Amino acid sequence: MITITEAAAKEVLKVFDRHGQSGADAPTDGPAGTATEPKPLYLRVSVVGGGCSGFKQALEVTDTVGENDEVFEEHGVKVICDPKSHIYLDGAIIDYKTGVMNSEFVLDIPTATGRCGCGASFSA
Repeated sequence: MITITEAAAKEVLKVFDRHGQSGADAPTDGPAGTATEPKPLYLRVSVVGGGCSGFKQALEVTDTVGENDEVFEEHGVKVICDPKSHIYLDGAIIDYKTGVMNSEFVLDIPTATGRCGCGASFSA
């Protein structure tokens, strides 16, 4: 399971709104000029190889759910994760931290055995 805090969910919903309420930049025309229904938006969390510690976490907004993706929903946000990434991210918590100098999404990954200094990558 991957959880998202209320603070992070609020910020994700703001990002979704910037993509348009429909989840797209603009509605597309369907047959005979009718507007199509907007696609829902999801927050995809994944792990890719790289970074100074071996793995990098990634967050992105998408309107596509893969056939094998796992879907978790909290605070009005659907978080999706592919099965390979979920091996590393099971139990992870997505949070949003506000500081004096910046604000950012933070991923607390319980399977991480080490992190780089900038926090962008981890080892497992």
